Amino acid sequence: MQESGNERAALWWTQRAVDLAAAGGDRHLAGYALVRRALVTLYHDDAKETIALAQQAQDSGLPPRIRGLAAQREAQGHAIAGDRDACLSALDRARQLLARHTPDSDAPVIGTMHLPDPVGMITGWCLYDLGRPGEAAEALDQQLSQVPPHALRTQVRYGVRRALAHAAAGDIEHACDMTAQLLGGAAAVSSATISADLRRLARTLGRHPRNTAVRALAPQLGTSLRLITP
Repeated sequence: MQESGNERAALWWTQRAVDLAAAGGDRHLAGYALVRRALVTLYHDDAKETIALAQQAQDSGLPPRIRGLAAQREAQGHAIAGDRDACLSALDRARQLLARHTPDSDAPVIGTMHLPDPVGMITGWCLYDLGRPGEAAEALDQQLSQVPPHALRTQVRYGVRRALAHAAAGDIEHACDMTAQLLGGAAAVSSATISADLRRLARTLGRHPRNTAVRALAPQLGTSLRLITP
């Protein structure tokens, strides 16, 4: 629901999942549903609610992986609130929790399977929101080099954030080049969360209307935004 752009329905169904899981005694599913709900509020730039939901999902009775993912989401909430110390503290907590996770071959993987270093990637994500785009670009460059090419959604989701970081850091031509390579995948994935960062990227590049690379990319970027924006 969220990826199709219907965030109201996404919130409703996520809350429904929390309620049903809690009623059925499945605390694990209820905890992860809170992490998913916090993603919706994150994309609304609602730092307070994102942090609150993510903290609820860090109950000591939940598995380390769910708590680690929740700590990452909390870090993203602190980042959009501009609280660097709280963000880095949550990222440290996330790394410790995720390191305690023991994979179970019989259980489905909760969260993404294509990030070799999830905390490293989210650190790069957060650095952009903390106003440190150069450091964010460097971190995301390193992390994306480790993501397998077939992981299209992951490549595009974090690749757009990487291009955004490079653009904000002033590396406009490189940002345009990366963006051009991502647009086909963005259309194929058709994700509302990806389109949100793509719109931010378009606004950032739009501040450089005389740049040749920006002018060359603008028609293709505009068309892609119309196609993938719900």
